[in-house]
Formats: sequence, C-alpha cells, structure tokens
Amino acid sequence: MNFAMLSQLDVAAARCRFGRRTSAFLLSSLVAALCLIPTLCPADDAAKKDSSVPLKLREVEGISEYALPNGVKVLLFPDESKEVVTVNMTVFVGSRHEGYGEAGMAHLLEHMLFKGTPTHPEVPKVLQDRGARFNGTTWMDRTNYYETLPASEDNLEFALNLEADRLLNSNIKGEDLESEMTVVRNEFERGENSPMRVLMQRIESAAFDWHNYGKSTIGNRSDIERVPVVKLRQFYRKYYRPDNVMVIIAGNFEVDHALQSVNDAFGSLPVPGTPIDETYTVEPPKDGERTVVLRRVGDVQVVGAAYHIPAGSHPDYAAVKALTNVLGDEPSGRLYKEMVETEIASSVFAMAFGFREPGLLMTMAEVPEDQSIEQARAKLIELMESDWDKNPITEQEVERAKQQMLKARELEAANTDKIAVSLSDWAAQGDWRLYFLYRDAVEALTVDQVRDVASRYLKRNNRTVGLFMPSEESDRVSVPESPDLAALLKDYKGRAAVAAGERFDPDPTAIEERVQRGNLTGGIDYAVLPKKTRGGSVSVLMTLRFGTPESLKDKLGAVELLGMMMARGTEELDYQQLQDEWTRLRAAVQIYSLKGVLQVQVQTKEEFLPEVIELLGKIFRSPRFEPSELEVMRRQVITSLEKNKTEPNSLAPRRVQQMLSPFDKDDIRYVMTIEEEIAMYLATTIEQIRQLHAEYLGNQAGELAVVGNFEVEPTLEKFRSVVEDWEAKQPFERIVTPAQPDIPGAVVTIETPDKSNALLYSGQQYKLADSDPEYASLVLGNFILGGGSLSSRLANRVRQQEGLSYGVRSGLTAANFAVDEKVSFTLYAITNPANKDKLLRVIREEVNRVLEEGVTEEELEQAKGAYLQAERIGRTGDSRLASMLVKSVFNDRTMEFVADHEARIQAATVDSVNAALKKYVDLDGLVMAIAGDFAAVEQPAE
Repeated sequence: MNFAMLSQLDVAAARCRFGRRTSAFLLSSLVAALCLIPTLCPADDAAKKDSSVPLKLREVEGISEYALPNGVKVLLFPDESKEVVTVNMTVFVGSRHEGYGEAGMAHLLEHMLFKGTPTHPEVPKVLQDRGARFNGTTWMDRTNYYETLPASEDNLEFALNLEADRLLNSNIKGEDLESEMTVVRNEFERGENSPMRVLMQRIESAAFDWHNYGKSTIGNRSDIERVPVVKLRQFYRKYYRPDNVMVIIAGNFEVDHALQSVNDAFGSLPVPGTPIDETYTVEPPKDGERTVVLRRVGDVQVVGAAYHIPAGSHPDYAAVKALTNVLGDEPSGRLYKEMVETEIASSVFAMAFGFREPGLLMTMAEVPEDQSIEQARAKLIELMESDWDKNPITEQEVERAKQQMLKARELEAANTDKIAVSLSDWAAQGDWRLYFLYRDAVEALTVDQVRDVASRYLKRNNRTVGLFMPSEESDRVSVPESPDLAALLKDYKGRAAVAAGERFDPDPTAIEERVQRGNLTGGIDYAVLPKKTRGGSVSVLMTLRFGTPESLKDKLGAVELLGMMMARGTEELDYQQLQDEWTRLRAAVQIYSLKGVLQVQVQTKEEFLPEVIELLGKIFRSPRFEPSELEVMRRQVITSLEKNKTEPNSLAPRRVQQMLSPFDKDDIRYVMTIEEEIAMYLATTIEQIRQLHAEYLGNQAGELAVVGNFEVEPTLEKFRSVVEDWEAKQPFERIVTPAQPDIPGAVVTIETPDKSNALLYSGQQYKLADSDPEYASLVLGNFILGGGSLSSRLANRVRQQEGLSYGVRSGLTAANFAVDEKVSFTLYAITNPANKDKLLRVIREEVNRVLEEGVTEEELEQAKGAYLQAERIGRTGDSRLASMLVKSVFNDRTMEFVADHEARIQAATVDSVNAALKKYVDLDGLVMAIAGDFAAVEQPAE
C-alpha cells in the first residue's frame, strides 16, 4: 500500500496517480491483458489421460506453464535461494471491463475480497498469523492477490486454498460494502490531494473518446458511493471464475507437491455455463489535439502531454519505451537537458503504459511558480514533436536507453516474488511469455526503430494538450491494433534459465555462523555474508560517519546536499557518464547524507563488483562538485519543499517532529520549518560542500556490509584500497538524541485548503532500551494495537468496521544507537476532513479499550507467530540483511542480539504485554497534529 515517486519506474508512476492499493515489491513490471493456451504437445498424452494432473503446456527459462481442466492457468517458478514462497492469483478483470455506473468496481471488489468467506472469515488475520507479506492491486486489465510466506508445504497449501476459496466464496455483504466504500473513497480522496495525479488522470480522460483506458482505476466518486451490493455481486460472479485466472507459484517449493496442491485447491471449482464477453471497443484514430486545464490550490505548476501508442504486446512497444528514456532520463534525456538545465522546469519525466490494447506515452514537467507555464508548455511540445530529421535520435541515446532498461530488468530478476507479479502483468497483456519477448525486443532495438516510432506517434494530431483547430488537410494518426499473439509466440523457446541461488537459512543464529566480521581500516568495521544468490546478485551497504554536533550545525545545507552532489560525477566522469557506467555495471546505487552520516547502498552482480568498488572510490575521493549540478539539485529540492507547504502528509509529521524536538535554533537537532529549510538550501554554496568533503570525510568511523555472491578477501581488499589512507581533518563525535518522555500532550490543527484528504499524525517517546524485556512486550502490544496490517485492533475498528480511513497504523521504533535508550511511538491515519472528530473519538475508544481490557492470550499467541514469521521473511532479502549487519556493527552487536530479542518476544506473557502498554502508551501524552481542509466542511455532531 505504498506509493512510488513519480520519477521512478513508469508503472509505479502510473499506479501512483490513481491512488490504488499498491505494494513496494510491484514497481518494476509492465501492466496489461489476456492469456492464451495453445494446443497441447504430444509429450502430454499421458497427462491427458489423468484429468487430476495439471497438463504441462510449455517451459521457458525455468518457468513452466500448466493448465487445469476447468481452465485455471498455472505458472511454476522454483527458486531455492530464499526460504519463502509467493502465491499470486491474477483475475483477468480490471477497469477496462467496467460498464456504465461501474467505474471503480474492479478495485472496490478487490477490497471486498479481504472481507472474508464462510471458511476464512478474517482474511487479513489468517495471513498475518502466518507472517505473510500480502496485498492486492487493481489495474486496467487485471486484479492481483498475492502473499509471500515462509517456505513450507503447509503454507503453500494454505495460500492456494485461501485464494481458491475467495475466488468463488467471498461474502460481498452489504454491511461490509458500507464500511469499505468509505475506505475506498478515502483512498480516492488521497489521490485527489495530488494535483500531479489528478492532472494525469484528466489528460488520460481527454485522450480517450470511447475506450475505458480513459477512466481511472480508482473510479468515480459517485459510483464508489452508490454502487448497490447486488451489482457488485453480479460483477464478481461474472469475472471471478476458474477459467479467468492465472495462479503463479514462485520461490522455494517442490514442483510435484505444488502441482498436486494447486489441483486440490482449484481443480474442482465449477465453470459457469455462460462465457465471458470480450471487450471490443477500439479507440478511433486521432485527428486533432486536445487541452485540459486543472485549477487547484498549490505552489508548483505542472504541464503534461500524452500521445497514443500501441499495446504492450506490439513490436513497437520496446522502441516506445526506449523513446521515453531518450526523452525523460536524468541527466541525458532531451527534456531534462532542454527544460531542467535551462531552468524552464524543475523536474521532468516520461513514461509509456503497457496495456493489453493501445495505450499512452505521457510526459510531465513541474514548473516553479515564478516561471512561465506557457513557456514550459511550448518547450515541451517542441521537444516532443521535434523535426526528427533535423534532430535525429542518436545511436548513443538508444544504446543508453537499452542498457538502462536491461539493467532494471536484471536487478529485478534477483527477486523471485517480484518476477511472479511481473509475469502476471505480462499475462494480462496477452501472454506471460511477453516477459521474455520484450527482453529480446529491447536487446535487438535499433536507432531506426526508435526514430520511426518517434516520427509516427509524437505528432500534433495525436497529442492531448491543445484545442481543436481546423487544418487544410487531414493528418490522422492510426495506432495499430494488438498483434495475433498465438502467431507471434508460436514455437518461442526462450533461453537457458537464470542460475539459481543456494538454500539459505534466515535464522539469526544460522546467519551469524556465516558472517565474517573485522576491521577494514581506521575506524571502519565490516560484517560480510557470502552466499550463492539468484543471478549472482550482491548487495552492499557502507556508511561513513563524520563531524560533531558543534562543527556541523552551521553546515546543514552542505551536509544534506553532500551525498546527492557526490552521486553526480567524479573528476573524470560527468553526471551522464557516471550514470552510463552504473548502467554498464548493472548497478543500482544510492548515495545520500544526513547529519553526520554518508551512506552508500549498492545492488549489482558479482562479475561487476570489483569495478563498482573502484568507481565508488573515485566518488568518495574525487567527486566532481559541478556548480551547475548544484543549481539543478537546489531547484529540485526547493520545488519539492514548496509543494509540501500545502500537503497534509508533510505538514502534520513535521509539526509533530518539531514538538518532540525542543531544541534551540542553533542546535543541530532543531527541526526546521519549510521556509527555514528553503532558506538554508538557497544559502548553501558549492564551496561549502567542497570544504565539507575535503575536511570531514575519511576512514575515522563507519561500517561496511556485503551480502551475496562475492569473494570475501578480494572484496575487502578492494574496499580497503579505497579508504585505507583517507584521513579526515576534523574529528567525529556521534550526535546524541536522547528520548523526550516528558513532552506534554497536545493537539494542533493545520488548515490545508482544497485538500480532500486529511492526515492525523501523532507521537511520543520513551526512555527504554531495545534490549529490555519490556521492549519486546511493548513491540507485541503495538503489533496488536496498530502494527499488524489490516487485522490490528485499530485497523479492524477504524477501517474495517467504521470505514473512516484507508490507512491507519501505529509504529514502534528503537533508536539506531542502542545506548541512547530511546523508543518512539507513532500513530497515524488518513481520513475525510469531515470525519476528523469521529476519527479522533474512535481511535481514543480503541486505544483505551486495549489499555483497560488488555490483550487476550489468543491475540498474543497469534501476534507472536505473525511477528516472528514476518521478521524471518524480512531476513531473506539481501539488502535488508546488509542493513541489519551495518546496524549490528554500529552497535557492537552480532545477530545473536536478534535471536535474543526473538526469544524475549517468545517469552512475553499477557501480563507483561498489558503492563508494558499501560506503562508507556499515554493517550493524553500524545503529541498530535491533524492537517486538512476543515474550514470547507461542517463537522457533524457526535
């Protein structure tokens, strides 16, 4: 249920704008439509005779496709390298299938399938009890339900039986619809808070005359509010059926057991006698440009343009995707160079949506308030509809785009659960094998293909941004229909499967037995964990600590910008050249800096690791610090801050942080206002950043963690050669942030005009060590109260029963440095501004109920199992492991501390949990801020 930044992968951006439920592990695939089952090959004759055995249709690169007699499609993707298994059920219905009055019904139905069946009355709870990561997502051409659990035969059978059960037996009750409707409306309102998202939806709506791709997946407010439960049940019965689903199993499992289990769960499901009617609307050719205007409160202007393009299955699609990189990449993209570097815009991006049927290529640009939006609009159109003969796309641009696309794909390939969801998206576009066909098309791309799609599709009459204006002759732009996939994929074999990783035990004691620890050089210590991973992936996390509370307090602007500036080039490589090197090395690299800490996070492959380390050394020791890049970054940061001036999601947490940090303005721990932050960045100079780097960075303090495929000694020696003679001129002293348990409770209301969604955010701090048994009991108490997804006390009452909030949660976080003895408690919820008082009352009632009545034995045992299983799953991720190892080095601990914490979790009792909750959670002591457009609504009487 997280939302990705618009500047990240295209699909994440597309999903963001609709405010749908999404997952952080569903960001790297395309989306769309239909699945075909061709004639079985002779090798399957034996299987044909036994109708109880799923029929194997084909295998491509380690992924096998099967079919059940009732039409259920099955994909198996074994991967022993992680002790988890993912089950994904894709129903081939999305907003494209909705009729008059049904806008948003596919998405609303997705929510309703978490409301239970007669056999599984509490779906979120049974999933949480097994420690599952789970979610559901809705898109134009499909709906997904998936869960990742610890790998076991019992968990696999459970997940398959759950999905088969809710496919046909979900309750779809009127009382559940009444509460969930308001949750979905709340989700809709959250999207309405973002002018960028709303503008994107308006552009799409104007771009399509007849096709449902012009409707947002989240739906129309009136349809969300008024849909009769009978109509929703009819929609459910029409599309939720065994011959309209694909089940994907990925991870650590035995194939024979998985086949038997999927057949046991899905094989007996009946198929309705009435076939599903296929959609047949084709969007007509475009013969004139259009304009849409949105006027709302805000501080940053936005301009966008969209052009119709072929379906994701069309041979042109790979070239169109490459074209979006040529246009929107940072810093090489034409839009970036001509609009951001020239200060016309502060940020730009381009994306192409892969649908089952022809979709859109879209570009957006954020324009500072003091710049001309008309100038930005004219420049955007000029660049999009360039005279491609005079400004031809170059071989270098296309090759860079290809490598960027392949890099993103290869990094995703290290995660079986992500591939599982990605395969379902391609299946929705027509066939799961498009996942491989698209890769082949990208590798084979030529500059002529990219030039061709640019000249054919980026034309005035295919644009959504203008008015209708007569012309002397017709210039219609026809977009080809989706291809014949049966012919396109006939006899497609793919390549050899990617090398699998080893079986890995995520038990903390077993992990520690494999970890190698020591001193790298100076004050930098390391903890490394070599293991065989899928595709030879390796994760690196390195921190360098610098400065003192006194020496850094007048350099905060330089501190915050240091990491971002270091990431923009070396003395030998400018920003673009550096990005090209990361692409060549298949490395995803993040470098950022906070008060006293520089952190570098890397994901790459074993074969490239030595070169990656060498390049990191050049970034560490000889960064470029180009003045022009500072100006670009400054504009981007300030533009983002300007947007936050009217955003509830920014203002409420910042206000709470300010109240919980009672420090003077000259203290480094002081929390600034947005205006103060802007002034700080405006005053920061390139000389200050250069001086900070020259005097403060070195090997005096830090941590290094490496997890994955690598040779230990050569890797350590590489890192050692980078930092061993690097001495800082200024000393390091850790910034101490003690707990503030005595801050009095308060409630602050912040008005944010024209924002449909409000945010409640609150917090308090406790003087408590994470090694204390009370901490483990408090962790479990918080998990039951509001930390355990949809089945927590707060989520069940506020969201499931009352329908007041799409998102409500409480959190408990221990300080990074253990000796600080600081634990922070937070509680937040989003809601409609009109429901503010009711939300506050319901939350207070539910927290008081926990404190007064206490948790039950059953709740506690279920919470223990769910919490420990979720932690175990978390340790199967290499980047998470690297983060845990860095923290262990930082605190002079080993993974035995994690084992001890989990033992304290297991030993907690009802009495200890209730005592911890009563001792620490103080409703009247909560520092609370709630931001929204309250002046525009009349609060209802309670």
